[in-house]
Amino acid sequence: MSTRHIARTLALQTLFELDMKGELSATQEEIDIITIRNRDEYGEGVKDMTFTKSILSNVLSRRITLDDIITRAAPDWPLDKIGMVDRNILRIGLSELLFGDRAQVPPKVAIDEAIELAKSFGGETSGRFVNGVLGAIYKEMGEPEKAQITKSKKEHFDSAKKELLAGAVVCSHHENKLFVGLVHDVFGYWTLPKGKIEEGENEQQGAEREIKEEIGIQITIKEKLGENEYIANKPEKGKVVKHVSYFLAYADYSPLTLEHKENKGGLDNAEWFDAKDVPGLRMYDDIKPLINKAIEIAKAKNTKV
Repeated sequence: MSTRHIARTLALQTLFELDMKGELSATQEEIDIITIRNRDEYGEGVKDMTFTKSILSNVLSRRITLDDIITRAAPDWPLDKIGMVDRNILRIGLSELLFGDRAQVPPKVAIDEAIELAKSFGGETSGRFVNGVLGAIYKEMGEPEKAQITKSKKEHFDSAKKELLAGAVVCSHHENKLFVGLVHDVFGYWTLPKGKIEEGENEQQGAEREIKEEIGIQITIKEKLGENEYIANKPEKGKVVKHVSYFLAYADYSPLTLEHKENKGGLDNAEWFDAKDVPGLRMYDDIKPLINKAIEIAKAKNTKV
């Protein structure tokens, strides 16, 4: 058994005990006491507790966010109806999937390790349940499927329902700097504002309306940047192909307001970023080329609205 698997096991034991006692908001001292006791009983000589403590810190500090994502990914299973073991395995797996160091724990490893925990400590169907929930979230994140369509996945695109969306890289020139407006999702990524094109709208009209609704600013579209497609899993619809058209747009530099957060499909923030700082943000791979292209055009033209 690998050291990291043991570390995850210890984290699960500690979370289970805290959850059972209703003490998930316990002090760090109380958490450490339980963790050390579990190490002495189940740790098989583990000395370095860094990884276990990192998992616990990630899960407990982000528990509300993690639980919200789990609830939306498994709408037929209210959180309090999910078994305590499965619930905490999902928290561990999801925290590694979304907030872990991918160089150390790739997404597939995070999912596989959670499944192994479920098989070892959960019920007969726990492995399939954990796999289903984390797998759906992974696909919704679009890694790696979101960035490219392989031949093996072409049949999914051919048979799935299609939704047309439009979005934009929103730029603004302010105090001799170029800024880019981005939205932040509950998966921990900065991404582009976008939304579904409504009946009777063309792509540009859809982008203008959606961005006004989503972040509260009026945009002027300059040119089309490109398109992409990815598969999303919706519990009520199954697999859905989302086809997104992206534009370069300009706006006045005014505060971005994420309106009605509870209705924004998993977004929790919107901000302007200095263009030079954008490459350092955590973003989906498929939108990076679009943003880079938009920044290059905007800098070259230095266009203002």
